[in-house]
Amino acid sequence: MWMRMPSPFPAAFYTPFPFPEALSSPSCETLVPNFKQAAKLLGLDSKLEKSLLIPFREIKVECTIPKDDGTLASFVGFRVQHDNARGPMKGGIRYHHEVDPDEVNALAQLMTWKTAVANIPYGGAKGGIGCSPGKLSCSELERLTRVFTQKIHDLIGIHTDVPAPDMGTNSQTMAWILDEYSKFHGHSPAVVTGKPIDLGGSLGREAATGRGVLFATEAVLAEYGKSIKDQRFIIQGFGNVGSWAAQLISEAGGKVIAISDVTGAVKNTNGLDIENLLKHSAENRGIKGFSGGESIDPSSLLTKDCDVLIPAALGGVINRENANDIRAKFIIEAANHPTDPEADEILSKKGVIILPDIYANSGGVTVSYFEWVQNIQGFMWDEKKVNAELKTYMTRGFKDMKEMCKTHNCDLRMGAFTLGVNRVARATVLRGWEA
Repeated sequence: MWMRMPSPFPAAFYTPFPFPEALSSPSCETLVPNFKQAAKLLGLDSKLEKSLLIPFREIKVECTIPKDDGTLASFVGFRVQHDNARGPMKGGIRYHHEVDPDEVNALAQLMTWKTAVANIPYGGAKGGIGCSPGKLSCSELERLTRVFTQKIHDLIGIHTDVPAPDMGTNSQTMAWILDEYSKFHGHSPAVVTGKPIDLGGSLGREAATGRGVLFATEAVLAEYGKSIKDQRFIIQGFGNVGSWAAQLISEAGGKVIAISDVTGAVKNTNGLDIENLLKHSAENRGIKGFSGGESIDPSSLLTKDCDVLIPAALGGVINRENANDIRAKFIIEAANHPTDPEADEILSKKGVIILPDIYANSGGVTVSYFEWVQNIQGFMWDEKKVNAELKTYMTRGFKDMKEMCKTHNCDLRMGAFTLGVNRVARATVLRGWEA
């Protein structure tokens, strides 16, 4: 049986990849209307509403490093700490050439609501460095990461702000941050999550977002008297989240009939052999050429006939151009912001049930919380306990979201936003926000 195996050489063969916590970026323009509608439904005081949108702290640093050829290069690093009313701020660090303050700000705000929906004791943060990680050597990436950590070490911390991997960073990046931070503050494994297992990372973290998607899907299907076994699935994206979701759904008896990635798309109405597809993808750097199904146009994938559609790649893929043609009865948003507001409205009128990203892809940050807890306790869990606790959190999160839907007579997206905003607002008021 073919199995995924972690690389034994993470530092020597550093390959940045999009980590599951943020595959694509919402903008302030998409987040603020949802927040304002939630605030209106909750009847929030206008001053409190305004204060909840203002970030706690915005950090900008210059990171200058010697390159391998002896020249100097300078990069700009950001960290936006949005809110700490419910606990330490939490969010990824991304390495990407288009990182900018507005994007980081929107993502930090999103993390505030996402951690509140998941009911884990965190606020929101996000960070990044404007660089092209693919054009930097492993040693250059290490130097850049260490300089960035030196500049912000007194503004992050176990009980202050806990970074994680994101687009263009991975467990090795977190290992470098941990090591550099520990030079100033002593051994502090809980200062970052998404670490290598050997340095205090949690078992089950790699599959966490995909497994969370499975549990979220089970919860919403159960609400309509259905189960994974009875459904046909289409998954857009076969990276970390999409591949794990496909594998776990297939193991649970679901029929995954079509999948796409950046190389192409493949369909088999009788169900794809996910184990063989994983093996083919690893050996060929993509699913293109897989013999276990027919090759189809990736742009047609979203409108193929299925029961459950799982966008697990880019944002904005479901829009007014294709929303009318989507035949799925359920959409599970494994990616960040895959459905734009116009498509949301069209699909809602068609009766399509959309499970929002702010809940559906929160498995990753939830298991990051478990990692943090294990590090603080100095007591590591086995994978069975991690997965069982994740199921508890995802199932309870769905019930809490449905309660808000009933209370405010709204759809699941607004149910999630009212749930998250209400929890942050309550914590803020209880702490005495006007003092």
